Amino acid sequence: MIKHIIWFDKLGMDDVPLVGGKNASLGEMVGGLKSKGVRVPFGFATTADAYREFITHNDLAAKIDHELDELDVDDIKALQKAGAAIRAMILAASFPQAFEQELASAYERLHELGGPDSSVAVRSSATAEDLPDASFAGQQESYLNVVGLEDVRLAVHEVFASLYNDRAIAYRVHKGFDHKLVALSAGVQHMVRSDLGASGVMFTLDTESGFREAVFITAAYGLGETVVQGAVNPDEFYVFKPNLQAGRPAILKRVLGEKAIKMIYADKDSGDKVLTIDVPMEERQRFSLSNEHVEELARYALLIEDHYGRPMDIEWVLDGTDQKLYIVQARPETVESRTDSAVSVTYKLKGSGDVLATGRAIGQRIGAGTVRVLKNLEEMDKVKPGDILVTDMTDPDWEPIMKRAGGIVTNRGGRTCHAAIIARELGVPAIVGCGDATSTIADGIEATVSCAQGEEGRVYTGKLDFEILHADAGEMPKLPVKIMMNVGNPSRAFTFSQMPNEGIGLARLEFMVSNTIGVHPRALLEYDQQDDELKRQIDAKIAGYDGPVSFYVEKLVEGISTLAAAFAGKPVIVRLSDFKSNEYANLLGGKDFEPDEENPMIGFRGASRYIADSFRPCFELECRAVRRVRNEMGLTNLEIMIPFVRTLDEARKVIELLAQNGLKRGENGLRVIMMCEIPSNALLANEFLEYFDGFSIGSNDLTQLTLGLDRDSALVASSFDERNGAVKALMVMAIEACQKQGKYVGICGQGPSDYPDLAEWLADLDISSLSLNPDTVTDTWLHLAKHLKIDA
Repeated sequence: MIKHIIWFDKLGMDDVPLVGGKNASLGEMVGGLKSKGVRVPFGFATTADAYREFITHNDLAAKIDHELDELDVDDIKALQKAGAAIRAMILAASFPQAFEQELASAYERLHELGGPDSSVAVRSSATAEDLPDASFAGQQESYLNVVGLEDVRLAVHEVFASLYNDRAIAYRVHKGFDHKLVALSAGVQHMVRSDLGASGVMFTLDTESGFREAVFITAAYGLGETVVQGAVNPDEFYVFKPNLQAGRPAILKRVLGEKAIKMIYADKDSGDKVLTIDVPMEERQRFSLSNEHVEELARYALLIEDHYGRPMDIEWVLDGTDQKLYIVQARPETVESRTDSAVSVTYKLKGSGDVLATGRAIGQRIGAGTVRVLKNLEEMDKVKPGDILVTDMTDPDWEPIMKRAGGIVTNRGGRTCHAAIIARELGVPAIVGCGDATSTIADGIEATVSCAQGEEGRVYTGKLDFEILHADAGEMPKLPVKIMMNVGNPSRAFTFSQMPNEGIGLARLEFMVSNTIGVHPRALLEYDQQDDELKRQIDAKIAGYDGPVSFYVEKLVEGISTLAAAFAGKPVIVRLSDFKSNEYANLLGGKDFEPDEENPMIGFRGASRYIADSFRPCFELECRAVRRVRNEMGLTNLEIMIPFVRTLDEARKVIELLAQNGLKRGENGLRVIMMCEIPSNALLANEFLEYFDGFSIGSNDLTQLTLGLDRDSALVASSFDERNGAVKALMVMAIEACQKQGKYVGICGQGPSDYPDLAEWLADLDISSLSLNPDTVTDTWLHLAKHLKIDA
């Protein structure tokens, strides 16, 4: 005898063939996780047998086969015609009497349990869905705020028909599933009043990188369909699992979404079940979830992941009446959890063409696309994904557009300018210091940017063929020198942490200021004294945070903690801000607080800025953020680095200032490293080391100041070489001084990433670490293993 209805508390994952993946998972959670505090709205499922009986009862199988047997799903018109015909057949057919009766009886019982004002959701659950390698997400229909038996019956009928939505038909063909073997179950589940609260989706890993130690949550107001369908730009939250388990603050990052619309229940008399309305601006500028709810959701995610034993994709809702969270769906994550990131990637140009411009190659990649020549940042909308950005020069404000670009070409700049640094971290090929690229490369043409041919980068006319070679890095050989990374953008941290590494040797705090804050810290500290227009611009940036100063500190905490969490268990050396006065002036409100210097590169920067009365309160905000990450979040792998310390007096004062702000050397294991980037640092290395726990050689500035070169000038870029004898002599002095005192010594400048012979030379000197650009880590690691004759 056919069983038509099964209640959720009688289902488990063994019942996928009977009620499909979605309903089996709901039953699994009701039975296995309710006792652990995970709330799942109750309900029942119609069975696959009931669906098959319906098809047989109406003699539909042969008719459906006829529509599908010769169908080419890539022929959109034919697909639409076949899908519409099948759905019409199903909707015109009648339910068997026994099924009708059991459905009515089950709904009446569910309605009694929910109360007189309750409504239900009717969702699809196919027997081939929510599988580890094929989610079938969104292929069939769901119906919300369904009230009354007649509407439930109609919704179940619509769900049955949705097995043959055009997208579902095509998806099954592309995934290799036989239509005849797939059946449909309808889940009928109590609705939670998220129309008065919020809803969203969460993953138990980072969806972009596959990083397993974070829970990624999206949230928006109202019913969850707007988030699931991509109709709204939701809030985003990242939660660090180990901190959650340890009972420490665990939220790494919050991103305020626009949340412009929300879906709510429609009036009963309107004839509609739901409607979409605009969200008031005041609500848009608030996060849709409290921190407490974010962490509670993440705890649910951990329980669910642990129960299923794999990364999961979970839908959740927040009831606006009782402020309780509920899980309404959980299925396996099907993309990043199956990706192997331990590969080395090499680009190789296969074609050739006329050379339009040459300059210094940044990275080792190749990009091809349509050229967009920009005069300034106001023209950024001209650049579409994959376009080649050509401009005079860039600064950190250009990072959002650089993310879009398939390649970057600039007139000005050397290998260590902002355009170069940001392009490396984004993995975008860039050629800097071309001199006249904006004149020799025409807007709108097709071009290829090649950085795969050595130090000279070349821009070729036309889209040339190239290949990408992937090599399995496997288990990396153990080296006497640690291979670390230079990372400035926390949003790339999870990705970079998947590569072979021994931690972060240089994280640039100023990039966090420019990329996620964008406001001069004094403008925030002195917010009440700013004019109305500047206040309006600041207010737009700090929406969702408690105030101007809180915004600055919280954003720094988010960036720093993300880096420390991504590389947990390994040292993460964060260099405190090293903007020059002209760069600080470019921040919102910055011009009112910065001097107009002739040569900012050797002006008001680094330690001298920290201890100055005009900047000290700003520096203390950085200290507050570091203290939060180390002491409250417990991420004590975080170390700090002080840049551009000219004199011993500056060294003493900055160490005293750190201690006054709760960052005392040695306390709670804190190491304070100094950038060794001025000749005086190497010449007086022993004396400077009295104040610091080691050096990180900044070979960019050290080369610039030793050779008297402007590192951002294309005119003298050809003379900029960290392998110069004078520069190497100073490096030797610094390395030997640290080794003599048993202190850390590394290098975080550009040289070892660009020159394998310099990396070899430093390794032979027994330097503690080489901190490299992420795209050169694997190749340099393997190269040094070969040089040092070390087998994997």
